Amino acid sequence: QVQLVESGGGLVQAGGSLRLSCAASERTLHRYALAWFRLAPGKDYEFVASISKGGGVTYYRDSVKGRFTISRNNEKNGVDLQMNSLNPEDTAVYYCGASEEELFRETSYRTRRRYAYWGQGTQVTVSS
Repeated sequence: QVQLVESGGGLVQAGGSLRLSCAASERTLHRYALAWFRLAPGKDYEFVASISKGGGVTYYRDSVKGRFTISRNNEKNGVDLQMNSLNPEDTAVYYCGASEEELFRETSYRTRRRYAYWGQGTQVTVSS
């Protein structure tokens, strides 16, 4: 069972940047599709970004396209989320998820229940 640990969250001013990292205990992480979801106060979980097992396919929610970049970090056996031009609407707890399933459709990558393994989350707060 893979264990995930997120890091890199913090407090940043609007327009700033943060880089989130998710490190995995599983050395065969290439067998997993990976994603970031977020949970803001008073809202449901939101899909943020995902990356396929091979790293060749990525998806983003519309509001973060052009600002966020998801990438696999093979050296650290994990996945990163580079977040630029942050705004207060990005404030949330960000969670890293991993899925062993074969996700063929974009809708599958965007579906939280398709990811069986989760980290504990890291808080991102963007001040205006």
